[in-house]
Amino acid sequence: MPVSPLRAGLTCKCPACGKGKFFNGFLDIVDKCEVCGQDFSAVNSGDGPAVFIILIVGFLVGGLAVLTELIFHPPYWLQLTIWLPTILILCIALLRPCKALLIALQFKHQAGSEIEHY
Repeated sequence: MPVSPLRAGLTCKCPACGKGKFFNGFLDIVDKCEVCGQDFSAVNSGDGPAVFIILIVGFLVGGLAVLTELIFHPPYWLQLTIWLPTILILCIALLRPCKALLIALQFKHQAGSEIEHY
């Protein structure tokens, strides 16, 4: 039964079997799945995850910051105190699952020549 790329990406599990861990550390991908043996040594997500996160977080935080300014008119130091940590937390929290999701989608669609299915 094929593994859902969304489930594999959000849980950061192997896109081939859905069970083995996908990361070795925070953003380093394992060379090989410990459960099914799928080789990930040549897989690369490039800058895709960072670009998507910049666009998503920028849209959300930008919109919320403008809305907060229009409704409450807080001082600028308060805006910075609210939104800078929010940006940092959201970017760090989304980077790992976004990277796993993009690689799982590459795996599902065999987008790279370096991906071989077992």
